Amino acid sequence: MRQLLSALALAAALLIQSQTAALAVDVVPAGNRNAEQPAIPGASVRRTKAGRTSFDAKYEKVRDLLANDRQLTGKIKSVAGKYGIDPIHMVGAIVGEHTYNVDAYDRLQSYYVKAASYTGNFRFAYDGESIGDFLARPEFAACAGKKGSYALWTCREGVWNRTFRGHSVGGTSFPDNRFSAVFFQPFYAGQTFGLGQINPLTALTLTDDVARISGYDRLDENDAAGVYQAIMDPDTSLAYMAAAIRRSIDAYRKIAGVDISKNPGLTATLYNIGNPDARAAAFAARRAAGEATWPEENYYGWLINDKLEELRSLL
Repeated sequence: MRQLLSALALAAALLIQSQTAALAVDVVPAGNRNAEQPAIPGASVRRTKAGRTSFDAKYEKVRDLLANDRQLTGKIKSVAGKYGIDPIHMVGAIVGEHTYNVDAYDRLQSYYVKAASYTGNFRFAYDGESIGDFLARPEFAACAGKKGSYALWTCREGVWNRTFRGHSVGGTSFPDNRFSAVFFQPFYAGQTFGLGQINPLTALTLTDDVARISGYDRLDENDAAGVYQAIMDPDTSLAYMAAAIRRSIDAYRKIAGVDISKNPGLTATLYNIGNPDARAAAFAARRAAGEATWPEENYYGWLINDKLEELRSLL
């Protein structure tokens, strides 16, 4: 009996040890892994030159917006708290977007005015086929059982990439381009909107998270105007930003076993490039093969880590 009890105790100890090991994560060190800023994409360079400005000027403009608008930083802190993230991650995303993509407005109120002007009759479609009709195609049947908007839209985007992107299906030729650019941007491809520069497809993917945590209405792909109103309004835009960052942190913890929550440059990078689940899985594979130690920031995230002390002072 004593031997049996000893064996059971050993087995229990081993089980606890294995569970603890499975739950353990490595914290990614602060700072940049690259000594110099990675190359900035040509599209961002051209867009900035076309606006007769510079990255330094755009950075200073968004920094000043955050420094001078305590209402905005107060909202950022409040929303970040609801999603369990450090507000510096949201600051980093806002600064990155307005440095490398669009110029910031001088006042938060300007974003509300812009959102109020965004009305009209438009829909998400491609070549005359609405998104509702497109998703009714049999190729998407496997996604029907997915629970939650994140799993559902991740599945649908995967089907797009495997089956439709760059292919001719059912007599229709589809562009070799992102799902979001083809179906979800009726004005022109590549556009994101509002304070958080949210992509419509990203908003649809995160709508359950935002409804559950912030209490906003769930979005419907058949109501394009409603989606745009959500991502243009600063309050809801901040909620979607926080939800996206929360998803990135969780993905790297669960899939890759690393904690990126102490490195705002990495969360900013993922906010910029998207697809955190796939990127976490790819990093985990490289790390297992001995090809990588830590995830690396891109040009966008590099700036955030480089300016981190100044950005933290804004909060």
